[in-house]
Amino acid sequence: MTDPFARLAELGLELPPVTAPLAAYVPAVQTGNHVYVSGQVPIADGKVLATGKVGAEVTTEEAAALARRCALSALAAVDALVGLARVVRVVKVVGFVAAAPGFTDVPTVINGASELFGEVLGEAGRHARSAVGVAELPRGVPVEVEAIFEVEAS
Repeated sequence: MTDPFARLAELGLELPPVTAPLAAYVPAVQTGNHVYVSGQVPIADGKVLATGKVGAEVTTEEAAALARRCALSALAAVDALVGLARVVRVVKVVGFVAAAPGFTDVPTVINGASELFGEVLGEAGRHARSAVGVAELPRGVPVEVEAIFEVEAS
């Protein structure tokens, strides 16, 4: 498998600190050989990176970059819980996009997350996925990404 830390370095990326939960949940939970990562929103240094609806205040390209940031945060949550080196594969990604009326390019937005997983994890980053347009997301953010990872047994 691709060394995720080497790939992050090659891409000029660092795992961010794990964002504190916004409510009564934890960033990630392991059960058996799977890690379920809670929905990650685009936050850096405790601040929301953008608000608004995709297709209105936020462009598709901006939203895809924010989805990429959400995926990076998901990797950080996995690393903090079990170690990123234990990832066998990304199993499933669910992306939510706060879509303006008539905006239908939701899959392109969530490609930002999917592509990051592939860039960092190689073939192990390929996954099943759902991309869903919604009316609102927490704190008014335009995108949220959750993921399920398979990890090596400890």
